Amino acid sequence: MIGIIGAMEEEVTGLKDAMRGVSKEEHAGMVFFRGTLEGKDCTVVCSGIGKVNAAACAQILVDRFEVELLLNTGIAGGLREEINIGDIVLSTDAVQHDFDCVGFGYEPGVIPRLDTSFFQADGRLLDLAEKSCREVNPEIRVFRGRVASGDVFVSSAEVKKRISEQFGAWCCEMEGAAIAQIAHLNRVPFLIIRAISDKADGSASVQYETFQEAAIEHFRRLTLAMVREL
Repeated sequence: MIGIIGAMEEEVTGLKDAMRGVSKEEHAGMVFFRGTLEGKDCTVVCSGIGKVNAAACAQILVDRFEVELLLNTGIAGGLREEINIGDIVLSTDAVQHDFDCVGFGYEPGVIPRLDTSFFQADGRLLDLAEKSCREVNPEIRVFRGRVASGDVFVSSAEVKKRISEQFGAWCCEMEGAAIAQIAHLNRVPFLIIRAISDKADGSASVQYETFQEAAIEHFRRLTLAMVREL
């Protein structure tokens, strides 16, 4: 069973529409769509925005649906100049940029008493996603890099610069690292797929609405192509 999480309905509608033999279950206020996608057993769900929603959703997928891998698809703000709106970033790993125990002597992002705070994505999924993206989205570029997550919509150049320099991240969003942490704790392979909808700077509010639809179409194509090969 493949578990696919999107934070917003817009991010999962195209995938749900492509499913066959669908049944629905509701848990913790989330509706889980179970069926086949490209011939594979999948559960697709909208988690809601933010790390708590994402973590709860991922754990339900592990416990109740016994997923063998987790894909988190969605949109994000780019943190590198070379990444254009519409391009794809695939997670090499993920970190929570707003986790702060500096007062206890830890580095920013470090979660005390956990074996790691930089959660490594599955190499096989990463390779497959990159190959699939180049095939179905030839008009855009695909990058591998660290995803930084936090419970904040980054819309200023100052915050963008801090996250980029502090964590070496390629994009920032609000769910991926929480899903990655749950995957790590449960020993479930995962990958975060992010289409860039804005440059995570002062122009974010304008760019986000304009380019969201195109960004969503890019990761929808990629996700479907990837699932076909799993």
